[in-house]
Amino acid sequence: MTDLSQLEADLSARVAAVQDLAALEAVRVEALGKTGSISELLKTLGRLSPDERREQGPKINGLRDAVTLAIAARKDHLETAALDARLAAERVDLSLPPPPERRGRVHPTMQVMDEMIAVFADLGFSLAEGPDIEDDFHNFTALNFPPRHPAREMHDTFWLPEDEAGQRKLLRTHTSPVQIRVMQQGQNHKLPGWIATSQSPPIRIIVPGRTYRSDSDATHTPMFHQLEGLVIDRNIHMGHLKWTLDTFISRYFETPVVETRFRPHHFPFTEPSAEMDVKCDRSGRDVKIGQGDDWLEIVGCGMVHPNVLANCGLDPDEWQGFAFGFGVDRLGTLKYGMPDLRDMFASDVRWLEHYGFSAFQAPNPATGLS
Repeated sequence: MTDLSQLEADLSARVAAVQDLAALEAVRVEALGKTGSISELLKTLGRLSPDERREQGPKINGLRDAVTLAIAARKDHLETAALDARLAAERVDLSLPPPPERRGRVHPTMQVMDEMIAVFADLGFSLAEGPDIEDDFHNFTALNFPPRHPAREMHDTFWLPEDEAGQRKLLRTHTSPVQIRVMQQGQNHKLPGWIATSQSPPIRIIVPGRTYRSDSDATHTPMFHQLEGLVIDRNIHMGHLKWTLDTFISRYFETPVVETRFRPHHFPFTEPSAEMDVKCDRSGRDVKIGQGDDWLEIVGCGMVHPNVLANCGLDPDEWQGFAFGFGVDRLGTLKYGMPDLRDMFASDVRWLEHYGFSAFQAPNPATGLS
């Protein structure tokens, strides 16, 4: 029988002498591997008599446990020494600046919409909202569109498949249906439909939101954003409309000098109808509002058509009003010098980092917004 005490002493000495983990692993395999010296001793227990097994079994198992503990202790010591050596050799230069932290940016469309809402809120307008999916009545009929009007055709409007009742819904082509819902709700609060505000005349609301038309070029996109306004009261005239638009343009473009003009136009839902031009300078790369000798169409507007008032249950002989509609994305391109409207919907992070807004910058003195 092997001298177990001598074997333990030899193995312990070899474990204590190793200087790296690879050498320690070699000693472990030699002692405790499948063909190691201690493993071979354990295999002999099956050939011993019961009395010999009772005597030698605890000794061999004790040898195995002692060697295992010695290897584990030496491994822990070597790993700690290796870590200390690595920490001593490696240095972190804390004087170097950290890598830049990427932060989210406010999309220009949302920034512009917030600026517009803030200006109109100061003028006493409240906010109204409605569904993106509309029916023909609210989107066309109530707004005095004739049955054969070109805007109803597929090349302008995104129509949805017929429902169970045989009716076709559509993606709203403007936010004007919300104006209809507000005027209707003011006459009958039990009317169905989702809407954020409900009031009887006098009415003074703005309606921001997404709109959809089948159109795409440098100044048009299939989905875009509008902000429309509606005022209903007694004795309202075009002078009130012009003052409201002049005041908004001056505050939004942050210029005290604004010169505008009305040009006759046609919209089914207003009479008389007009497009407003603003004087500007186009001599450079960007359009400068409030200076120069050029003119730029900025907004469509007009007095609410008597048929629209009647469709909403209002007496045209008692109530009058005006409406207007701005392209939110277009106003953003004009104010902040973005050349192509389609870039606003391209999901290019580089573009957003350039044109986007910080949510933590100082408030704009013109609008009170960041």
